Amino acid sequence: MPNSYLAIPTFSDFANILDPGSYPPLPDNWYVGIADIVASTEAIAQGRYKEVNMAGAAVIAAVSNVLGHSAYPFMFGGDGASFACAPEQMDEIRVAMAATRRWTRENLGLELRVALFEMAEIRAAGRDVRVARYAVSDAVSYAMFNGRGIQWAENQMKTHNDHHVDSAPPGTQPDLTGLSCRWSPIAASENGSIVSLIVLPMEDRDAFDAAVRDILFLLDEDPRHAHPVGENGPLFRFPPEGLNLEARANRPKDGSLFGARAKVFLTAALAFVLDKTGWKLGTFDPAHYRRYTALNTDYRKFGDALFMTVSCSAAQLVQLREILTRNEASGHIQFGLHQQKTAIMTCIVPSAVHDAHFHFLDGGEGGYTAAAAAYKAKRKAQGDTA
Repeated sequence: MPNSYLAIPTFSDFANILDPGSYPPLPDNWYVGIADIVASTEAIAQGRYKEVNMAGAAVIAAVSNVLGHSAYPFMFGGDGASFACAPEQMDEIRVAMAATRRWTRENLGLELRVALFEMAEIRAAGRDVRVARYAVSDAVSYAMFNGRGIQWAENQMKTHNDHHVDSAPPGTQPDLTGLSCRWSPIAASENGSIVSLIVLPMEDRDAFDAAVRDILFLLDEDPRHAHPVGENGPLFRFPPEGLNLEARANRPKDGSLFGARAKVFLTAALAFVLDKTGWKLGTFDPAHYRRYTALNTDYRKFGDALFMTVSCSAAQLVQLREILTRNEASGHIQFGLHQQKTAIMTCIVPSAVHDAHFHFLDGGEGGYTAAAAAYKAKRKAQGDTA
């Protein structure tokens, strides 16, 4: 059944996220999974950016190690993740999600909640989940979600617990093979900012699409479409800040944390040497890997709303705020925006010698969580408690 997802044609022009024809519906018997961190805003306020992002990426890693990388639709959300899958492996997915909940609590000190919904139930509620495939390179495509079903499922998860996956017993370790966070924070350009942006549609979808086109037109003035990561990839320093987190993620079920740290330390040391010297090791070419890291980064996406972590000049940011404010005042969109100086990357690397590695980008000082908090604060001020 994952082949039905892989059969969806890909597109490489990001503007095609606005084309309804790019989004075939998921089958009725598929399931949608939603995961997020409880009290993520508080965790972000404490500066726990990497831990929050690691938890969101851990959900994708755990599912990927059951279903296969690239074989199913998923989306990283900063403080959580969304995915969809066929029913045949749902028992394994439940086990993986239960283990990931336990791992997140014991290793990151964060409470992860996960819920699973049948597509038939989502459609019965008047929503849908349709999926497109945006190709960021010749090796990787990311799922885009439309139909407001993901949004509905997230709201249901937060207000009801009847679809929640229970946590596994203490000490349970999920398979998080490939999960890492070695890259250094990505700095904004001089006099620029890293902007994390969420733009949500209102009732008039044509007006929303027009607003998004204006945003894309503005950001496409930059030759790299406001991509925060340079074409030669991010910087790497040793030892990496995420070494301990990566060791916890890749610790064998019956292995010691010390042994996992040692393995990650040595692997990172070798990667650092190869990166600095440019030496190749077998079929591994560090310069090639860096280029594909930049290409494979999910810095913009669509999941019932537009999500972007982009690099903006001061002038662009003024124009971006003007577009957003004008369209929000007209009732065309709602938005949350957070400005910061860095972006951070969390990765899933099934193999360093193949090009299909995945890199999830978020703002380095709050990111999508802070953007969502800004949006919610505006709604609260307007008296909207929904």
